[in-house]
Amino acid sequence: MSNQIRIADTTLCSAHKQFSFKEKLEIARLLERLRVDSIELPEIVNERADILFVRTVSSFVNEGVLSVAAGSNAKSIENAAAALSAAKHPSIRIALPLSAVGMEYTAHRKPPKMLEWIGEAVALAKSKCENVEFCAIDATRAETEFLKEALAKAIEAGATSVSVCDSAAEMLPDAFASFVKEIASDLSVPLGVSCENRAGLASACAILAVTNGSVSTVKTDVDGSGTPLEEFGGLLRTFAQNCGLETNLRLTELHRAVGQIRWISGSSKKEEIAVSSGEENLALDVNSSAKDVAAAIARLGYDLTEEDLGKVYAEFQRTAGKKQQEIGSRELEAIVSGTAMQVPSAYTLVSFVVNSGNLMQATAQITLLKEGKELRGIGMGDGPISAAFRAIDQILGTHFELDDFQIQSVTEGREALGSALVRLRSGGRLYAGSGLSTDIIGASIRAYINAVNKMIYEEEQA
Repeated sequence: MSNQIRIADTTLCSAHKQFSFKEKLEIARLLERLRVDSIELPEIVNERADILFVRTVSSFVNEGVLSVAAGSNAKSIENAAAALSAAKHPSIRIALPLSAVGMEYTAHRKPPKMLEWIGEAVALAKSKCENVEFCAIDATRAETEFLKEALAKAIEAGATSVSVCDSAAEMLPDAFASFVKEIASDLSVPLGVSCENRAGLASACAILAVTNGSVSTVKTDVDGSGTPLEEFGGLLRTFAQNCGLETNLRLTELHRAVGQIRWISGSSKKEEIAVSSGEENLALDVNSSAKDVAAAIARLGYDLTEEDLGKVYAEFQRTAGKKQQEIGSRELEAIVSGTAMQVPSAYTLVSFVVNSGNLMQATAQITLLKEGKELRGIGMGDGPISAAFRAIDQILGTHFELDDFQIQSVTEGREALGSALVRLRSGGRLYAGSGLSTDIIGASIRAYINAVNKMIYEEEQA
């Protein structure tokens, strides 16, 4: 009889990385494509932005569970439920520390109060969502009897699964497997494990806990502090058949997808993702058809909707027409990253004219399209980009605080693609937009407009 092992990926919960809205969407798409069983998301902090993100992800995650963390207070549970309202397979994850130090200094609760809150939190989550997971943080440093009591309390209150975390990473694989087996013997619901990888033993701890039959779910991540997704997937590929294990994970696509997630997260943006020799020489140019471009995108590992493919092809034609050169895999990936999975466009760039020199003040004339009507603005500034941003502000009838502006080269050479990042601040909140063009001023203008569109979209969804 085979043991079905579920993969719950926690990459988007990383406290050490700051992903943009678009980057998080793309990572979630890749995880869904890999068929991870659950995509775990952090606790809702910024209600409007975080809830919008979860609802957006819910629109394309059809197979996997979407799990949102909660438990710090009742409001966090309410927010998680609101965010998951459109998810096809929602789950609220009540994550609480159970070690003496964690309860005292993180949760500010004594053991009796913690047990009481576990019951209340899980019951509240259960009233909002059928699927509720209780996650025992730093479980290996908790008193064993108290840990068992806490898990029993959570199950009694309605938890449909529980997880234990080796946050200390102080157990050797054999000891961890024995610890988990003892805990599992008293449970009536599926058990999951989360192992820290500080000693490089997370995958070994997890696979031993799995092979002794105690565990049904392993929490993984990409380049985080937990069990490495690619490494653990490799263990499953090697040992699954002999150990009677099964997984929904698309193991043949794992290396490629993990490479893409690393590129998106910045772990390897300075290196092009390794692809086959046929994929490196895409030989795409301005005469390539939409079908050719779609096929190349699929070979690069992206699974886009028809709408996103249309956006990417339009941007591809614009870029290829300006370069008058072939488009390579790195450039195509930059186009996909900068064009697909954007929010609906309230404003679209029609044209821009910028004049600048060392003997004149920079001026810009921008034309935008909104609801079929062309709107024109003129701005002056210390430089061409400043003038362009002021021209856009004139069209919008407002001025936004520019919190951050970055430009960088995506490819090399005279016809290199340039990428621009703009962060606008409005009402105490940040809105990021990115742009891509062989003309860095054009890329900057597109990034500014994308940030404005995101601001408008989020305000309309609130």
